[in-house]
Amino acid sequence: MGQPVRDYLLTLCVTAAVTYLLTGPVRKFAIAVGAMPAIRARDVHREPTPRLGGIAMFGGLCAGLIVADHLYNLKSVFELSNEPRALLSGAALIWLIGVLDDKFEIDALIKLGGQMIAAAVMVIQGLTILWLPIPGIGTVALTQWQGTLLTVALVVITINAVNFVDGLDGLAAGMVCIASTAFFLYAYRLWMGYGIEAAAPATLFAAILMGMCLGFLPHNMHPARIFMGDSGSMLIGLVLAAGAISITGQVDPDNMKIFFAGSERGATHAMLPVFIPLVLPLTIIAIPAADLILAIVRRTWNGQSPFAADRGHLHHRLLEIGHSHSRAVLIMYFWSALIAFGAVGYSVHSASMWIVFAIMASSAVGLVLLLMPRFTPRAPHWANRFVPPRYRHRAAQQAPSSPSSYGEQPALAASGAQQGPADAQMGEETAERAPVAVGVSGVNGATAIGARSRFPDRRSVDSSR
Repeated sequence: MGQPVRDYLLTLCVTAAVTYLLTGPVRKFAIAVGAMPAIRARDVHREPTPRLGGIAMFGGLCAGLIVADHLYNLKSVFELSNEPRALLSGAALIWLIGVLDDKFEIDALIKLGGQMIAAAVMVIQGLTILWLPIPGIGTVALTQWQGTLLTVALVVITINAVNFVDGLDGLAAGMVCIASTAFFLYAYRLWMGYGIEAAAPATLFAAILMGMCLGFLPHNMHPARIFMGDSGSMLIGLVLAAGAISITGQVDPDNMKIFFAGSERGATHAMLPVFIPLVLPLTIIAIPAADLILAIVRRTWNGQSPFAADRGHLHHRLLEIGHSHSRAVLIMYFWSALIAFGAVGYSVHSASMWIVFAIMASSAVGLVLLLMPRFTPRAPHWANRFVPPRYRHRAAQQAPSSPSSYGEQPALAASGAQQGPADAQMGEETAERAPVAVGVSGVNGATAIGARSRFPDRRSVDSSR
């Protein structure tokens, strides 16, 4: 049992190393070809940053598949299944579409069509959902058209969910890395623990996806030196969807009954993390999926196109309520890990109340972290010099004000009252142009208080993402 683990670790390390080493040259290439779009209204970064990081990630994917094909314990995946080739074909197509979008900003509908074609390519080569494990009913076989439509829908939803969450440095790569780690543990348990060979391709896909994200993260952490772009976000979304499709529609839950003394209820509990991805659509990326659904509802409610970009995503709201860039990313990491590993842990011991209590306690901790900027403690006057500025008393923070601070506005108005009408009118106009530290309505109802609002500019965005 130790040999497969070492082979997976070798595949992961090779994928991560190739991705990491290719990212530097890819960054220089992106700068040379001009793949550095101007700052958009919804962007968080303040300097043009090159894209096309997906080129390095695709190179890591190819390297991982090549290495796995030559390893003794993993080459059977390529001999007994056509799914790795199906994944490579679909990934190549979606990666090419992403590269063109990073350079030329293609239309959203064209990207959607490309995503559907990439999913169809994988379906043609055998990577498709054959049946659905439904609790209380059993295994329901799907027709060819039903399986194709469900597979295409799952791929498109997962790709766009990952693409939507790619808004902060290191956010998408880190969240997908966490999700793929949990997914690897579950798939490896099915394969090595229960001897189900059909789970081997999904295990390999998860290991390679972990390597792609880990190799790219050092270049993408805040402040990012390169972005993965749509060529990277759509690529890792497709790989994640391919693993979910492989283990959901290819693994027959009836084969698991022998490990639970023929109990269909036991098999249903063991397959729980597979049922949930078909509904949400993916438990392992529940946060991006929720962000996708909220974005569609929000934009449709406001009379906009579902593909129109805005600044109402979850990570944007975390910044608006006062979280720093790094803290917002870590909070999203925390919730992704809680949902992904909580689902896997519950599938292993579904009858254990300790798992439920641990998830509830972790959720309470996550809520406290979310609300920290709203309840920032203030140190007493005597401790102001010993604590960071954000914890100091408000009076101490406002003392060293500049001549153009808000405190001089009343004096300006008073001086205008003693001068002539023209001077008084000029003083009023100057006071009107000065910024006012009051609550400002944020994006689509979000509220930012005073200087904490990091997005005062509500200009329209010209991108379709």
